[in-house]
Amino acid sequence: MGTVIVVGSYNQDHAWSSDELPAPGATRLGTYASGPGGKGFNQAVAAARAGARTAFVTALGEDAAAADARALARDEGIELHAEVHPALPSGTAGIFIDRAGRNIITVAPGANAALGTGFIDAMRPAFNGADVVLAQLEVAPAAVQAALARGREAGATTVLNPAPANAPTTPALLALADVLTPNETEFAALLARHAGGSVDPDALHAMPAEALHALCQSLQATTWVITLGGHGVFVSHAPGHHRRDDGACYRLAAEPAKPVDTTGAGDAFSGALCAALAASPRAPFREAVAFANRYAARSTENHGAALAMPHRGDLQD
Repeated sequence: MGTVIVVGSYNQDHAWSSDELPAPGATRLGTYASGPGGKGFNQAVAAARAGARTAFVTALGEDAAAADARALARDEGIELHAEVHPALPSGTAGIFIDRAGRNIITVAPGANAALGTGFIDAMRPAFNGADVVLAQLEVAPAAVQAALARGREAGATTVLNPAPANAPTTPALLALADVLTPNETEFAALLARHAGGSVDPDALHAMPAEALHALCQSLQATTWVITLGGHGVFVSHAPGHHRRDDGACYRLAAEPAKPVDTTGAGDAFSGALCAALAASPRAPFREAVAFANRYAARSTENHGAALAMPHRGDLQD
């Protein structure tokens, strides 16, 4: 069992389900549910349920959502380290889901946006025991950069899920990630922002492997894992750093699933990938990707975000 530290957001999710996503100006009847989420917490639960010792570093308010976060982390066996901001609410998200499981989401960061670099620096002893450090972009960018830097200093594998797509990034931040895990929309946004390129996110799955590999490495020479929804996963390695894989780039097909809610599928993938990397750091990278691919597919068969994450034993049937 390896150790994963996740630095990121906790949000209280408010989800509405209806047959179709509401169009601008439209009102639709549906059902409502609330539960824990936030990319950081989703990924921490995924890593823990996938078998990793997991610590979660976040920022919370002093409210009911913060109390829920502490209780849920305790229930999941996650070591929670929270910077408290009494004047700010804990993060929230509004989610709309249609009958096909597709979703649209708006996030209000609240305390997440105030996570400080000083708090990250004070966590150095915890980082020193990590095999993998995972972060996303729903907390303050400076805190993300500090977390990845602490991970690098400790010799951990650093993983950045560059989401959401409109979150600010810099070349220095991307350079601190050993592995980047965008979806197709997030990759297209990074390409436009940092390389001046333009690509249709919906066309990435059909792009020749060598062409997509070249785009990845022109943007940042590292390992890229682009999740493509129903079209599977694309992996691109930097020259000379194939992480025990046979080739520089390859695709894995999507795993069979009967999706009811795709909320958090990308988070399931990133958390499970990190758990697999922490558990077997000398195995071919492809094995960790295959495990994460299957784990994420299974997560879509449950409603919700953090609580939809499967347990490792659920993948054995």
